[in-house]
This record gives sequence, C-alpha cells and structure tokens, in this order.
Amino acid sequence: MDAIILAGGENKRFPVIKGFLEISSKRIIEKNIELLKGIFDRVIISTNNPELYFYLSVPMVGDIIGYRGPMTGIFSALTIPEVSGIFVTACDMPFINTMLIKYIVDKWEERWDAVIPIFDKKPQPLLGIYSKRIDKRMEQSIKNGERSLRRFLQGINVLYINEDELREIDPEGRSFININTMEDFQKEIGGNICLV
Repeated sequence: MDAIILAGGENKRFPVIKGFLEISSKRIIEKNIELLKGIFDRVIISTNNPELYFYLSVPMVGDIIGYRGPMTGIFSALTIPEVSGIFVTACDMPFINTMLIKYIVDKWEERWDAVIPIFDKKPQPLLGIYSKRIDKRMEQSIKNGERSLRRFLQGINVLYINEDELREIDPEGRSFININTMEDFQKEIGGNICLV
C-alpha cells in the first residue's frame, strides 16, 4: 500500500507553507515522509506546486480536476494506475503516531471502501485508507460540488475504528491535530517557523 501526504491547501490562514513548519529543527513534511516510508511501499505528495517539494525526492501527483480540497487530492492519487488503496494524511499534522497508523492499516481488508478512525466522536477522514474502487464515485461527487469527505463517507462501505480502541494507542488524539492558524502552531508546538 502507498501513502499520500496532502499538501495542496491554499494556506489562506497561514503566512508560510504549513508542511514547512519546523518541530525540533525538522520540517513537518520531512518528519512525516520519514515515518511513512518505514510503513508503506511508497510515499506520494499531493501538490499543485511540485517545485517546492522536488528536494524531497518523492513521487508527486497534482489535482486532475480543477476543484481544490482534500477530496480532489485523494481522488487524483487513486487514479494512479498501480494504486489499489492509499493511506491518507495531511502535511499539517505534526504528531502522527507510527503505532496508530499501523493499527489502522491492520484493519484494512479489500471488502472495505475506506477505513476511518473516530475521534472526539467524529470521523477523521484525513488519517485513513481509501480504496481505488471509490474513484469514480468520488470524481462524480467532486464534479457535483459535494466535496465534504465526511458526507462522502456516508455513502460508501466504511469500517469506522472505535474511539476507545484508538485511545489505547494515542490517548489524547495527538495524531489528529492539524495546524490551521498561527495560534494553533504556538499552542501545540511553540516552535520555529521556516519562512519559504
């Protein structure tokens, strides 16, 4: 199975590229690529600005439909011929947990369209697995302007992982934290900003 890091956000609320924020002198995206390479066959970056990520020497995929958002990035990855299922995470999730990811992967079976964890009583669609089987349905949803991942999940065959199980591995749910604002960054990390 391959993994994809969604790095196609528009960063409207942030002065720098969020994946380039540093924790302990390492960019989030670099830290996550290293972690994911230890689990998956291949790590792919979803971006419409590949020049920013050439230095990482990993495959990249751009949006193949002219709508922005995480669902478009996931759909574009699912169209790659050799991809049958893909683990998804985002470039602004600095605390993803190796053991939690392995637990999610262990739950994957071909009969599911997706495997999605529940945390804070809500599905967490940016730390889960999606099957190639759903690519046409996802494409239609995007073209229809229905781009909410949580809503999309309601129409497919999803294995939801119980929150109690996840808390055994990641009690505070740090893996699900994403950095949307400078306030988030200072609160969660208090780290350095790498201006690019």
